[in-house]
Amino acid sequence: MTAGRICTREVDLVDENESVQVAAERMNSRNVGTLIVLDEESHPIGMITDRDLALRVVGKGRDAIETTVESVMTRFPFNVNEETSIEDALTKMRSGGFRRLPVVDQDGKLAGVLTLDDILELLCEEFTEIGKIIRKESPTSLAQL
Repeated sequence: MTAGRICTREVDLVDENESVQVAAERMNSRNVGTLIVLDEESHPIGMITDRDLALRVVGKGRDAIETTVESVMTRFPFNVNEETSIEDALTKMRSGGFRRLPVVDQDGKLAGVLTLDDILELLCEEFTEIGKIIRKESPTSLAQL
């Protein structure tokens, strides 16, 4: 399974020059906790999360209208491409302490976002299917045939 296959393709964006007030309003209106920042060529360069707003803006007593997204966003040290395996993406997440990674196409342009929740959902589905197989092949099930 690849990152491109399970990532979220509809991604909410914010410009790095917008205020964090605008970012917070966008998160609220779209009911999301993360916004991605792109450069002029649609390459991901950062993200801002609701946690960033809480800790880096409110927690530091900064003015939400005067503070720009660029000044508090998390810059992307990593991303994954659409063909990256889920295992490799998870390794990057663990090594960097990330819960989300941008997924890029072959040109490095944003294609989606892979979240830890996406991976957990996939694993739950897989474990459910494995559980069905185990129950079907259990001695009790086989004895009833």
